[in-house]
Amino acid sequence: MPGTLNLSPDELLTTTRAVRRRLDFDRPVELDVVRECVRIALQAPSGSNRQGWHWVVVTDADQRARIAELYLSAFVEYRDAATQPGGVLAAEGERAAVQKRVSTSIEYLAQNMHRVPVLLIACVRAPDGAVLTDAAQATMWGSLFPAVWSYMLAARARGLGTAWTDLHLRFEPEIAEILGLPAGIRQGPLIPTAYTLGTDFKAAPRASVDDVLHIDRW
Repeated sequence: MPGTLNLSPDELLTTTRAVRRRLDFDRPVELDVVRECVRIALQAPSGSNRQGWHWVVVTDADQRARIAELYLSAFVEYRDAATQPGGVLAAEGERAAVQKRVSTSIEYLAQNMHRVPVLLIACVRAPDGAVLTDAAQATMWGSLFPAVWSYMLAARARGLGTAWTDLHLRFEPEIAEILGLPAGIRQGPLIPTAYTLGTDFKAAPRASVDDVLHIDRW
């Protein structure tokens, strides 16, 4: 099993990027490595220590292809809306070039999702038959997302690339049927996982701390 990269905690936190174009589709990912990343993710905090998460690791080629087909359909719908004026991928001035690169990268992954050796879908058990309030929704998903980020950090430390995706949720019932998910299990993000082509990732440009930090009052 591969060892870990020589990264400091700060380097790990600032260089765990959304990897799409640099995923190695041809190199198999050992299931033991994925299990180790999930084991580390289980140490994440959760509300009232409920630990209600579940992890579906999809390696079967046919299932990956079926999920990828749905993902691509969702992406086309998303792209057509997001690139319109005012859409999340539309931008002007300095950000236009950045958003163009992001859009191209997202499309590349959507077109090649079936080639990613491991698709991990993080799930959480919802209360049976309950209509969740906003606060309950925040608690439920807030108890899953830190564990997903821990998985992505653990993967980066082992030379694996990941990306946080959620377009598959437009076809959540269809994917639940593909995977045989029981009632009451809700899907969270889909994390494509593969070794990366090189490991030299850098911190991304971000707003300055002074632009977003508020002390005591806004």
